[in-house]
Amino acid sequence: MLKVCYIITKLELGGAQKFTLYTAEHIDKDKFEAFLITGQGGMLDDEASEKLKMYSIPGLVREISPVKDLKALFHILKILRTEKPDIVHTHSSKAGIVGRLAAKLAGVKTIIHTIHGYSFNDTQKRHIKYLYIFLERFCSLFSDKLIVEDEGDIEKGVKHKIAKKEKFTIICSGIDTLKYKEYEPDPEFRNSLAPAKSAKIIITVGPFKPQKNLKDFINAASVVCRANGDAAFFIVGDGELRKELEEQIASLGLSGKVALLGWRRDIIDLLYACDVFVMTSLWEGLPRTILDAMCCAKPVIANDVGGIKRVVKDGETGYLVKPYDFQHTAEKILYLINNDEIRLKTGQNARDSIGKEFDISYNVRQHEELYRQVKGN
Repeated sequence: MLKVCYIITKLELGGAQKFTLYTAEHIDKDKFEAFLITGQGGMLDDEASEKLKMYSIPGLVREISPVKDLKALFHILKILRTEKPDIVHTHSSKAGIVGRLAAKLAGVKTIIHTIHGYSFNDTQKRHIKYLYIFLERFCSLFSDKLIVEDEGDIEKGVKHKIAKKEKFTIICSGIDTLKYKEYEPDPEFRNSLAPAKSAKIIITVGPFKPQKNLKDFINAASVVCRANGDAAFFIVGDGELRKELEEQIASLGLSGKVALLGWRRDIIDLLYACDVFVMTSLWEGLPRTILDAMCCAKPVIANDVGGIKRVVKDGETGYLVKPYDFQHTAEKILYLINNDEIRLKTGQNARDSIGKEFDISYNVRQHEELYRQVKGN
């Protein structure tokens, strides 16, 4: 039996977090023993601790903090020396750096990292971007495999000399496709969001942080609402930028038109209730919320970043937009909400395009096979 340690920065209600938790919980218990190391304060902490052996590290935080990072490193190192896992599998940027370094120092023989979108991007200051590139290159030296979700991430990794192509492998962070496709939504739920039957509902999901670029979602909402008074916009999530977003909504006169719903557990109901799903992120891997929306037969309008183009086919399953072009986003929203037949057809195309490669159970089996391969089992 192989012992696998999963390390992730924080168990928020995000795609990477849900996938990591699901994988650790559903991996074949006859062949693998799993435990988890994570930072503190995540919304999934209680759920994880009930299902898995879990260590909470107070110093493991997303922000760069030399003191906390060093404390987290030694804390993880101590755990790994005690547990002696056969494999350490890290997720997310900070855990990927601190966790892999700790695993190397602990003498762990096999180290795997999943890249849920690179830690570096063109929106960062030059010295920050190249610091992250250096750290990714350094950590890849003692990584046996790097998992990405799209061929484009392999090309980006090779271009920036993170690793040679043969070190990468593609495995999606998928979803429970059957659950989403077979779900029977409550028709009354939509009325709780927008009582007017004529209203068109546009939704996005994500933490309130710079990566998600939610200001452009609100800017697009402003353009749409001036042209279509029946449009209603909802942002599911929360975070550090809440006050700024609230001020932007008020300044644009969108109170009552754009609502911040906070973190929700009924994402599937919200997605079935909406008409269009929008994502204005500046960088991503392959967001699970886009897969969720597509399984619910919703057309997607998203910024053309990361692995999104793998599933959002322009004019077929949705529309791709250049980052920061909220006017174009607004145009596509208006086009879809004003053309019911095209919107419904695009949504059905989206649903039909999600095959087994995006199913989470299949993805877990792929991880098991990868673990056996790297261990020679």
